[in-house]
Amino acid sequence: MNIEGAICRLRALEPDDLDTMYRWENDTQLWRVSGTTTPFSRHTLMRLIDEQRFDIYATRQQRLVIETADSGQPQRAGAVDLFEFDPQNLRAGVGIVVAPELRGRGYATDALAALGRYCRDTLHLHQLWCEITADNTASLRLFAAAGYEQCGRRRDWLLSPDGWYDAILMQKIL
Repeated sequence: MNIEGAICRLRALEPDDLDTMYRWENDTQLWRVSGTTTPFSRHTLMRLIDEQRFDIYATRQQRLVIETADSGQPQRAGAVDLFEFDPQNLRAGVGIVVAPELRGRGYATDALAALGRYCRDTLHLHQLWCEITADNTASLRLFAAAGYEQCGRRRDWLLSPDGWYDAILMQKIL
């Protein structure tokens, strides 16, 4: 089953996504926003793909590939993650990445909208949340446009080689 948006679709991970995931997960430019501190091996990523066969209730996380919905050959545009899934309190964290060459085309906005509908209508979640560094204006604008509201700020929360950054907490009630 695909989760359809207006210009993209969200689909389950497939084994042939390995090379793309390997490239994205090991892009050190994304590490500061993803909280990654060490490279991912292909073996580790294959295990992640394999674990996706289990229900989100078992793994407490789910990664979906953002794929273009163009009429020709679909292209991997990015990925969206649900993490820290909490079935008791009906919430999950959200993370998103879009391939650099496809940014600014609306795929992230459309993917977040499709994800929100899926979380509300299928998973019956009450809310989604994210944490974004205060200097990441593009992500702050993206999530605000998708209906997320700032609900907190953690001062000097994240350390990077450039110094300390505040973390902005955002949430969306579905």
